[in-house]
Amino acid sequence: MDLNKKLPKYLTDKQNIVRLIFFTAAFALLFINLYSPFGVEAWFNISTLRLFVYSSGVILTGVLVVAVSRIIMFQAVRRGMELRIYQYLIWVAAEIISMAFFYTFYELVILEDARPFNDIFRVSILNTSLTLLLPYSVLWLYFSWRDKQRQLMEMREQPDAPSQKTMIPLRDEKGTLRLSLKRSDILYLQGTDNYVTVWYLSKERLLKYLLRNTLKKMEDELLPESIIRCHRSYMVNMDRIKLIRREKEGLMLELDTPLTVLIPVSRTYMNQVLLAFGQGE
Repeated sequence: MDLNKKLPKYLTDKQNIVRLIFFTAAFALLFINLYSPFGVEAWFNISTLRLFVYSSGVILTGVLVVAVSRIIMFQAVRRGMELRIYQYLIWVAAEIISMAFFYTFYELVILEDARPFNDIFRVSILNTSLTLLLPYSVLWLYFSWRDKQRQLMEMREQPDAPSQKTMIPLRDEKGTLRLSLKRSDILYLQGTDNYVTVWYLSKERLLKYLLRNTLKKMEDELLPESIIRCHRSYMVNMDRIKLIRREKEGLMLELDTPLTVLIPVSRTYMNQVLLAFGQGE
C-alpha cells in the first residue's frame, strides 16, 4: 500500500463518518462488557444490569473522543485539507492515545486503581487499540466494497464514457447546478478557501465564473473528465495544455488559449501530471 496516496473519499464522507461513530460505539459496548478488559466487573457492587448501564455510560463517554475527532476531520476536509493515507493512520493513532488517556484517568481518579500510571496506560493502549482498530478495519473494507459497487452501478447505468459527454455540469457545495460548459471550453479551475473560480473560453474570450465549493470536492467529480489537480490551488483541463516546460519556479503548463496562460505544477502533483501524459515514473 502506498501510504502517500490520497485518502479515499469514502472515509471522509459525512454519512460514512456517522456510520463509523455508531458502529464503533456499538462494538465498544459489546467488546468491553463481554471481554471486560478494564475490569468493569469490579467497578460496582450492584446487579449485572445496572453494571451494564454504568459501564456503558463510561464507554460511550470515551467514544466521544472518536466523534469529536471525526467531526474535526470532516470539517478540515470540507475546507480543502487533503489527507494522505499515512496522515489518516497518524490521526487514528492519536484517537487511540487520547481515548487511552481518558480510560487511564478514569481508573486512577474515579476507581482509585493502585497500579502505576505506566502500567494502566499500557493496558489501556492495548485495549483501546482493539476497541477501535477492529471496527475501523471492518468498516474500511465495507466502505471500499460499497464504493466499488457504486462505481459498477454507475458504469452499467451510463454505458457511454463520461469523457464523451458534450456538457460538463459544475455544481456548488450543496450539489446545485450552477453552470454547464463544453469540456473543450473549460481551461482551468482556481481554488481559494471555499470558493472555486472556473476559467473558460467563450467566443475566444477568457471568462470566469465563481462557485462556492472546494477544489477537493470538485477534483473527485471532474477527474473522469480529464480535468486533473496540478497544484493545491489549481485544476487544469488536460485537453487544453499546449506544452509543459520547466522554469526557475518549477514545472509550468502553458494552455492553448488566445492569450498566454501559465498554470504552476506543485511538487506534490508533478508525477500525477506527468503520468497523465505518459511521462511519469
